[in-house]
Amino acid sequence: MTQQDKNVERAAALDTATLSDALDRLGIAGQCHLVKPRDSAYRMTGRAYTLQYGPASTPPGTVGDYIDDIPPGTVLVLDNGGREDCTVWGDILTEIAHRRGIAGTVIDGICRDVSLALELGYPLFSRGNWMRTGKDRVQVESVGVPVNIGNARVNPGDILRGDADGVIVIPAEHEAAVLDAAEAIDAAERHIREAVRGGKRLDDARKDLGYHQLQTRTR
Repeated sequence: MTQQDKNVERAAALDTATLSDALDRLGIAGQCHLVKPRDSAYRMTGRAYTLQYGPASTPPGTVGDYIDDIPPGTVLVLDNGGREDCTVWGDILTEIAHRRGIAGTVIDGICRDVSLALELGYPLFSRGNWMRTGKDRVQVESVGVPVNIGNARVNPGDILRGDADGVIVIPAEHEAAVLDAAEAIDAAERHIREAVRGGKRLDDARKDLGYHQLQTRTR
């Protein structure tokens, strides 16, 4: 297993709230604003495969036939500019992605056919869902380029982590530092809970373990 793969496993063991605090500590903007799971049970971790969408030309391009080339374990990251008037994801893509073992899909925009994703347990994270197609309205502009997801920059190969609270992107160039910080925060919070269960006052436990500074920027 490569160190990169190991870091995906490390990220999967942490929740997005802890990773968010680690990003804050390091001064990195990686919280994907308003991008939420279509089901609070969804959990997703993997490296990003990115697509950039734009308004359809005349004649229009396509919304993309990329799914057959995506490796298992990948997170599909679709930047539709936050548009909520048309979709870039539906049931055919959900079925194939689920069958291929893709880790999940993250959309700066909306999706449709959510019922199949719920039935299959395929992780979908987006700004919302609505039924109107993106065909003849948007088209794929670029593949494998930096994109914007909820005001967070995502580069191909970055780690994406999603859970009930939303989506975090961990930039590849900072992933070791982010994961080290998140694991330290997670350990401190576990010690606080254990101390309180053992009878200690919460304020004392938090003071002893520096709770109120766990996310404070250090660089």
